Amino acid sequence: MNEELKYLLGLTAKRKFSRRAFLGRAATMGMSAAVANTMLAGAVRAEGPKKGGVLRLGLGGGAGTDTLDPALAAGHVPFHLTRQFGETLVNVTPSGEIEYRLAESIDSSSDASTWYFRIRKGVEFHHGKTLTAEDALKTLQRHSDKSSQSQAVGLMMDIVSMRADGDVVEIALSAPNADFAYLMAERMLVIQAGGGFGNPADGNGTGPYKVVEAAPGVRYLTEKFANYWDEGSGHFDQVETLVINDATARNSALQSGQVHMINGVDPKLVEFLGRSPGVQIKNVSGRGHYVFPMFCNTAPFDNNDLRMALKYAINRQEMVDKILRGFGSIGNDIPINASYPLFDHTIEQREYDPERAAFHYKASGHDGSLIVLHTSGVAFPGAVEASQLFQQSAVAAGIPLEIKREPGDGYWSDVWNVKPFVASFWAGRPVQDQMYSTAYLSNAPYNDTRFHNETFDSLIVQAKGEIDPAKRKSLYGEAARILRDEGGLICPMFNDFIDAHSDKVAGWQDNPNNEMMNGFAATKCWFA
Repeated sequence: MNEELKYLLGLTAKRKFSRRAFLGRAATMGMSAAVANTMLAGAVRAEGPKKGGVLRLGLGGGAGTDTLDPALAAGHVPFHLTRQFGETLVNVTPSGEIEYRLAESIDSSSDASTWYFRIRKGVEFHHGKTLTAEDALKTLQRHSDKSSQSQAVGLMMDIVSMRADGDVVEIALSAPNADFAYLMAERMLVIQAGGGFGNPADGNGTGPYKVVEAAPGVRYLTEKFANYWDEGSGHFDQVETLVINDATARNSALQSGQVHMINGVDPKLVEFLGRSPGVQIKNVSGRGHYVFPMFCNTAPFDNNDLRMALKYAINRQEMVDKILRGFGSIGNDIPINASYPLFDHTIEQREYDPERAAFHYKASGHDGSLIVLHTSGVAFPGAVEASQLFQQSAVAAGIPLEIKREPGDGYWSDVWNVKPFVASFWAGRPVQDQMYSTAYLSNAPYNDTRFHNETFDSLIVQAKGEIDPAKRKSLYGEAARILRDEGGLICPMFNDFIDAHSDKVAGWQDNPNNEMMNGFAATKCWFA
């Protein structure tokens, strides 16, 4: 880089030279926009975080039924709030490594069947109590109890025993699991005082911000916790979270300066929004996927021929082209893609085939009555339009789909995992075991396909304890084929996470684990 560009880069990072002008000058010197943006992001981070200000988020995916109980934090907005007020034992970095948080170190037995988490000293809950290993132990016990209705209970099913010994939580498993530490990064496993048994929805955590106001479905306000232990997080004085479920309204709020960040930018609006002064679009590929789950134990979806008919009746490439607009890739009716370690590339890609769909539909013996697909704009960006495309492609196979559009408020409590055929999304997980254990094992709390298959369960259990990578890959591949051909998942596409923020915001870092820096945008960014 020549001296002029280096000088301008420094001015731009300090907000003394406009970003647009810097990119324009870089282009005249033959530098691509991608390289210039990367350099600028690095320079801004190098300037270091600045403290203060009120960050305003405009988020889709909120409802009046939302709760601050991490065990039940299913939607987008509760997810972001738990990141603000709470913390887990570990996080997963953008590159897929374990980052110690409330656990300051981790060890395991040689066969990965017993794990030891040393709890960080000097951490304080917002109400003044000091964090102990007992708090971590009781939190994990609460999420292990099926009566708690925790959506993380499926991740805890292999735990045989737990105990606190001084500053260490010791966890013994029924079988080896080389990826167990990753499970502790699950967003629901926010460590709470006393495990959260008293009032789990009180919003009292160890995170960088404490909850000041909470109006579910409308607005939340958190403010910087004065005694927070980590200077590297929580740079704003306050964070105001506004629930804005309509995608167009979110865009307008960002363009007008009402908010500084938004999630879930609709791919068809990216180009328009990106032309707005002071707006930066952020998209990153990863493990997120848009889906149409069917209950395998509920008629008519309890018939595998009918499920196969619907799988062949969906035009995946058309959805990627028309819904994602290039911001994603084709799916294959499994929740795993090539971004996962040990992905099996030999699994044949399922294609749109109306003739095979018609064959399976006839074999199912379905009576010809309407098959109802429930959808909503909050299910994922473009979900209504994707459902309509599904309906149209199914016509060629003679399959009668009826699209029922549901209201956004209450969709995640009254429709998803309640109705037998819906539009939905998954953010993905860092490793295959976590994704399968969260949603596809027979006893998984998030089993939104009601898929119960003993052979599949056995393969996943074997895989998580297998140390040899080749054998482990083979086991995951075999399990994936069973799920693909017998399960209730229709996965037409893997989506990019597309967010946007004001150019007043600095410190953004792409994270493929979930939207808005895996939910950490409010805690990791700052005002330039």
